[in-house]
Amino acid sequence: MIVVYHRNNRISKIVSNGKKTFSFDKKETIANGLLQLAIQFPQSIIVWCEEVYQEYLNLKEIPSLFHHHKIILSYHQNEVEFLGSTIGYVEQSPFIKINKSVTFPTWQMSSAVGGVYAEVLLALKEEIYLDKNFDYFLCSLAKLAMPKGLLCYSEPNLLKEKPKEFASNTSSFTVFRFVKQHYKTQWVFLLFFNIFLYEQKFPILPFLFSFFYKNRTKATINLDGIKIQSSKKVVNQATVDVIIPTIGRKNNLYDVLKDLKVQTHLPATVIIVEQNPDEESKSELDYLTNEKWPFKIEHIFIHQAGACNARNLALNQIQSEWVFLADDDIRIDNDFIEKTFEKINSFGAKVVTLKCFQKGQSQPLTTIFQWITFGSGCSFVFADSLRYCKFKMGYEFGYGEDGDFGMQLRNLGQDVLFLPEPSILHLKASMGGFRTKPVLQWQNENIQPKPSPTVMLYQILHNTREQQLGYKIILFFKYYRLQKIKNPLKYYFNFQKQWKSSIFWANQLKAKNEV
Repeated sequence: MIVVYHRNNRISKIVSNGKKTFSFDKKETIANGLLQLAIQFPQSIIVWCEEVYQEYLNLKEIPSLFHHHKIILSYHQNEVEFLGSTIGYVEQSPFIKINKSVTFPTWQMSSAVGGVYAEVLLALKEEIYLDKNFDYFLCSLAKLAMPKGLLCYSEPNLLKEKPKEFASNTSSFTVFRFVKQHYKTQWVFLLFFNIFLYEQKFPILPFLFSFFYKNRTKATINLDGIKIQSSKKVVNQATVDVIIPTIGRKNNLYDVLKDLKVQTHLPATVIIVEQNPDEESKSELDYLTNEKWPFKIEHIFIHQAGACNARNLALNQIQSEWVFLADDDIRIDNDFIEKTFEKINSFGAKVVTLKCFQKGQSQPLTTIFQWITFGSGCSFVFADSLRYCKFKMGYEFGYGEDGDFGMQLRNLGQDVLFLPEPSILHLKASMGGFRTKPVLQWQNENIQPKPSPTVMLYQILHNTREQQLGYKIILFFKYYRLQKIKNPLKYYFNFQKQWKSSIFWANQLKAKNEV
């Protein structure tokens, strides 16, 4: 491990973990200094630390934090990140609003303290720009490499204790430049429009100057040469319970059970929550008792429809070390569970969502990377991570429960990795969707909420103010083409009423369901 201390965007001292100091060119940028160290010490962890944080640096903990080689970590305790809150106008991902108390996935890196394996810098050296501003360099590197498989986190354990906050201000020129270089060009216009509309500012010079910079997203980043084997032990007993909510899909569910029956790594228990709203109905799943199964089956039959409720009932029955949250209309290969555990072990991950595709659907995603949502019908989760999570009833019969559940896990310090292999075939059986038509609270309102109150509920619970307002503008323009009012002024006032209605009903859901 080599530690680079810096001050005012220049290296001030380089020290190895053996207390050996290194000479360096004081005129070079910090980014270039890191790259030169990576070339000299290709197997080392390269750590950076601003001088004011030196006494807080948790050197003893750092080797265990880098449990495999495809990780970059950083941390600073300020609530406002380097790029400021306005980046929320541009990006809707969970990587913007960072929970500073836990390990949290984000590409928003900080120069305060952090680290990366030399291998990563060497793999990226032909594709990254060695910016003079070290914060900009780190954010750019992480933003470009995250979709390619670099796992990026805010990590509070890099520091032994929380120091005082140090003020940091980011120029509007920097934010506009970053957006121009890392997003599609239309986002520069949207950023300008949002700042003008919601902050009553007119950043015309930052907007214009951003067009002097080239976009960086076409960089051909490839991190496949970095071998992954986590030092974390996340699979011990390797037992797994399977959760399947079902309604009206007797034959499809039977096929799922047959696939589970021939697994090379058998589940311990399959928990089936069968729903039928008819109070006079009885279970139609006769094969659960008429046939022999190589695993225990827990069958819960209820007269209340709704996947959130069904999954919560199943979560209360968990006994194994791991949980596979599945749908009732999927097909999997016989080595599916075995291969999933192999990937989990390699990455030391406690939450993975697997690629779930329909027959004939293109499958462009081939890289393991940090997923922006969560799949409640195609995920493996470490059971202890579920102790404080549930599917919130405010989302029942709506949209957003998957994303919300993923955010609950992230706020407990767990990341959600997307696995392209092994994959799941999703049949999308004909009796799909909600299958029972619920009566929504706002169904008969004169002003119908837009967006759906469950979508707004997610926005309120998990996104920043800027993300919410940025989403509003995007929805405003997209929805115009799809609705009947073509008078722009009339449409604007109607949309405002619909947005307010959505906020009202989202808050009603929040209060009623205590989310």
